[in-house]
Amino acid sequence: MLACLDLEGVLLPEIWIAFAEKTGIEELRLTTRDIPDYDELMVGRLKILKENNLKLIDIENVIKTLIPLEGAKNFLDWLKSEFQVIILSDTFYQFAKPLMGSLDYPTLFCHELIIDNKGEIKGYHLRQSDGKTKAVSALKGLNFQVIAAGDSYNDIGMLKVADAGILFCPPEKVIEEFPQFPVSRDYTEFKEIFLKTRESILL
Repeated sequence: MLACLDLEGVLLPEIWIAFAEKTGIEELRLTTRDIPDYDELMVGRLKILKENNLKLIDIENVIKTLIPLEGAKNFLDWLKSEFQVIILSDTFYQFAKPLMGSLDYPTLFCHELIIDNKGEIKGYHLRQSDGKTKAVSALKGLNFQVIAAGDSYNDIGMLKVADAGILFCPPEKVIEEFPQFPVSRDYTEFKEIFLKTRESILL
């Protein structure tokens, strides 16, 4: 049985929110918790970066200051002892790679930024549109049973196609729109729901 987890908001802080706090640009606080359409979200972010002459190194300098959410590393260590774990994220390798060591380098599937020779972020390359959902579908096609967990609108697709889905510390509007998924608000509860969910799948 596999556990497929989102990254930001579940194990790591939201990188764009941290960058917004550093720059004072409120619009950069918007995430997939606010805007379900990922392309719309990223186009808006890239426009802001260009308007403010912000480059990859500016974001990397903020990323260097980030650490996993409190309790995240212990939770992930526990989860790997109970399940095979894959991180499915809509972040970019250029953002996530510096932080993976703090989580003992879990398997990560995400996207790539397009960077020019001046360090400007010119665009992004999605591995696949709605990649989280398609990854979980593919894993199920290999006869794995999958429990998926995330916190935002862009996680709902994979939660729906998985054998079971769990929301972790989501915004209230996501809870209201998708009441079919159990909600965990801390890592202790997260563990309990994972174990109960596995038990229900295996029955």
